[in-house]
Amino acid sequence: MEPSQAAAKLSALAVYRDVAEQQPVMSAVTMLAQAVALKDGPTALLSYSRVFYLLAQAGCDTLGQWVAQALRWSEGPYPTAVARGCCSAVLEQAARHDVDTLARLAQIPSEVWLEEIRSYLPPEQRDGVEGLPRWSGEAPFSFETLTQAYREEGAGLLARYPAFVWEDGTLVPVANPDCPTGEQLMGYESHRSRVVENTRALLAGKYVNNVLLYGESGTGKSATVKHLLTLPGMEKLRLIEADKENLSGLPALIRSLDGHPLKFIIFIDDLTFDRDDPTYSVLKTILEGGVERRPQNVAVYATSNRRHLVRQTISERAGDEMDRNETIREKTSLADRFGIRILYEGLRRDEYLALVDQLAAQQGCPLASEELHRRAIAWERHHGSTTPRTALQFVLSL
Repeated sequence: MEPSQAAAKLSALAVYRDVAEQQPVMSAVTMLAQAVALKDGPTALLSYSRVFYLLAQAGCDTLGQWVAQALRWSEGPYPTAVARGCCSAVLEQAARHDVDTLARLAQIPSEVWLEEIRSYLPPEQRDGVEGLPRWSGEAPFSFETLTQAYREEGAGLLARYPAFVWEDGTLVPVANPDCPTGEQLMGYESHRSRVVENTRALLAGKYVNNVLLYGESGTGKSATVKHLLTLPGMEKLRLIEADKENLSGLPALIRSLDGHPLKFIIFIDDLTFDRDDPTYSVLKTILEGGVERRPQNVAVYATSNRRHLVRQTISERAGDEMDRNETIREKTSLADRFGIRILYEGLRRDEYLALVDQLAAQQGCPLASEELHRRAIAWERHHGSTTPRTALQFVLSL
């Protein structure tokens, strides 16, 4: 491809319009190509400098490197269709044409662009071209490798990021989620193994149970869920965290995930409902669905300090026994919709002290064992729990 042809070729892109129109780098390249086509040297020079600046800002050494990333994370019709296994021959042909066009654009070395720009500049401005930065011409991608990646790993933000926060009907990506490693987790190995086993079944394509982790605060319920992203073999797992207050849009989100090659955990942390909470019925629908069945690649994991999730008032326990029993059954039925329910209790005294010993050794604490245990017990009595969080807070206080 000659630089003078680039503007016309870019305007003919039909499938990857998101790459051509919604990315600052490609907008600058288009301006460069148009200026060259019009033989407007000063504008082309300015556009060239802007292209290099935006490439550097994006952390890319070459235009081809940037194009490869833009194509891989595109959410256009072709990547989306391939990810869902429903791509037509017409769409595939159009996408192949676009990828070929972008590959030939990326293969134009910057020297060729600069030669064109120099020829259109006034003589007194041509010397300024010599000091401009360069990039090499390369296309480190192919239509076949891109298609395979879409098919196996999905497309767009869902493929690019491991975790998301659901806020006001929008998925907000989390590039570096706070996920504890196995070395940072303390105790409850058998509890975590049940969660891991269920998650690996999800990744294997099985229809799995929703999971409720409930019990004492500070025992590592949330950490158990977030830890999943650090395990080998979980590369196709995505974690979507949603607050209880933002559940209303989740059914539509879950519906949109159906058929995606990735697997998704909808994570609801610290789940507790008040009486007549409007989101109560929304969660019931999410857990068991109405006419629609929950997609096979989606599961709901929740944590709570309450076994039955719904706060019960004194007035609900009084009155007619039949009404009281019906109220209790209604409120416990929500927890029953989680096929796996795991209780996290406080550690036994000996387990708590053993954990204190372990953490103290890691921190280089000089206290003798007897004095360390005496202080640890006093701390536990003051704070009212024998949990990993209590043990860690005690050791950090020394």
